[in-house]
Amino acid sequence: MLTTLGVARGVALLAVLALVAAACGPAPDEDDPDDVADEDAAFTWAVTGADGPTHEAVADLWNEENPDQQVDLELLSPEADDQRQAMFNDQVTGAGEYDVLGLDVIWTGEFAEAGFIENLDDMRDAVDGYSIPGTVESAEWQGELWAVPYVTGFGFLYYRTDLVDEPPETWEDLYDTVLEVQEDNPDIDGYVGQGDTYEGFVVNYLEYLWSAGGEVFDEEQSASLLLEGDHAERAITFMQDAFEEGVFASDFNTMVEDDARLAFQAGDAIFMRNWPYAYPLALEDDDDDPSDVVGDFDIAPLPTFEGTDADTISTLGGLNNAVSTLSENQDVAREFVEWAATDREVQEILAEMQPPPTAQWVYDEYEDFLDEDLHPIYEVLEQVQEEGRARPPVPGYNSFSLAVQENLHAVYAEGADPGPALETVHEAAEDALVEEIDPDEEAEELDDAVDEEADE
Repeated sequence: MLTTLGVARGVALLAVLALVAAACGPAPDEDDPDDVADEDAAFTWAVTGADGPTHEAVADLWNEENPDQQVDLELLSPEADDQRQAMFNDQVTGAGEYDVLGLDVIWTGEFAEAGFIENLDDMRDAVDGYSIPGTVESAEWQGELWAVPYVTGFGFLYYRTDLVDEPPETWEDLYDTVLEVQEDNPDIDGYVGQGDTYEGFVVNYLEYLWSAGGEVFDEEQSASLLLEGDHAERAITFMQDAFEEGVFASDFNTMVEDDARLAFQAGDAIFMRNWPYAYPLALEDDDDDPSDVVGDFDIAPLPTFEGTDADTISTLGGLNNAVSTLSENQDVAREFVEWAATDREVQEILAEMQPPPTAQWVYDEYEDFLDEDLHPIYEVLEQVQEEGRARPPVPGYNSFSLAVQENLHAVYAEGADPGPALETVHEAAEDALVEEIDPDEEAEELDDAVDEEADE
């Protein structure tokens, strides 16, 4: 996720260029009817390629029920940064190829402020009291609904039951447990998670910050509280110490979700922070995606720091569906986003295939229709929902995120001084509250960058 101001604007434009150059893989095969866009489709739904089979199942169900209003599913890159750039590029260039936008929960404020998505506050009655409250909040900006909850997710602690008797309740306990286990198992990594320089690292850092008692903004989202107290420093120095002492895996600083999952599945780590999707994969020991921890792992809520009130803190993930202001098919697009949030069969598909749905009833009734192997996911989700925290969907969140990545990653991974780094992130948080996007200016700069790249 990239910024739109200053030097960071140039980074964003280069990301778009890279996306264009890569073209998201090979061109469609025009001789294969399954590999080209449906010319008869009534509207197009752009959503992450991660969890592609799940989105395909949802799209297939819609098309079965709506033969005269077919949806064309456009699976974007699995990486959130590239997804945002594809949708952002569609908007600033005026292409309007996407009718429904599957937005990461942190993009609500930015896309609403930029005028990229329609106000959906008239759908509030459909989701209030039906969807998990935190997911509805993630779809709001300035008290109004700009998207509709679709799928959600919270961070879990995965742990090896053959090495650990009970999951740790504090980060300090986890730290000490790793060192104790490694005394008898020196070749095993302690903790794996999302430590590379990307949004996943920001998610992990915010969980440490919040579980230490810190906040990014005040309740009105009018000022940064990052430097209030020592919470922010406590969080990043814990990461720094854990990396230096080998509590974190030696390659934690380059890990994304699946790197962590594969390491844990291979039996190479004691603990892992990851999303629910990793649980069913670690249960299956097949040739294509082998798991060496079948029967030897479990999941639990994430720990907090000693001396804080919360029992657990997890960052809320997931996607909300929004309607593009450029769409020429807004009526059916609006119908689709409400249907995807409230149709019972859709919720059952999501519950079975992952990521988890946002419908509250699923968490009350999952034992009635879900395979027993998946019950532990929903048992933990029930525990963490109330303490789940949404990343602040402020207009300049991407600028803030990039500042965290560029500055705090170096603190834990390279031993940089946390003081100046946190001051820079604090300033970025303040700027994120007032940052504005000028789509015309962005489009002009994008065109210039494309021309410059072509000349080179």
